[in-house]
Amino acid sequence: MRWREFVVACPEIAEVAEARFRGDELVFLGTIRPDGTARVSPCEVDVADGELLMGMMWRSHKALDLLRDPRITVHSATADRMNPGGDVKLRGRAIDVSDPALRRAYREAIRERIGWAPDEPEFHLFSLDVASAAYLRFGDDGVAKVWDPVRGVRERPLH
Repeated sequence: MRWREFVVACPEIAEVAEARFRGDELVFLGTIRPDGTARVSPCEVDVADGELLMGMMWRSHKALDLLRDPRITVHSATADRMNPGGDVKLRGRAIDVSDPALRRAYREAIRERIGWAPDEPEFHLFSLDVASAAYLRFGDDGVAKVWDPVRGVRERPLH
């Protein structure tokens, strides 16, 4: 499910995800290395034209992983054990973006955010096709929300 569709299907997690990603300006990506083991890499994400977009350096290991095997996990940046902002986890497939209009929209979004954008064609760009999502918040008001397109959103306390 593309990001714009996910926002409609599961606003409870999508809104938290966008706020976290904008605030942290960094996520961790889980990709699959050629030998089948996991690779975890930092990455910036931007939302443009209704797509969650991940730009990567040309021929980076994580980009090559995704070109070979598009399965991906996107995890919000976590820097403390109790993590008051909670954890956002998205699983799905990375889609290689070649559409010039979407690439232009991404470049405009990143330029607006940090005052710089990569030159064409020397970067990889992927959009996220969401298959499942989760949001976990710890502490006294801890909660776990999980979503998939078949069962929708389910919520339960963590304690």
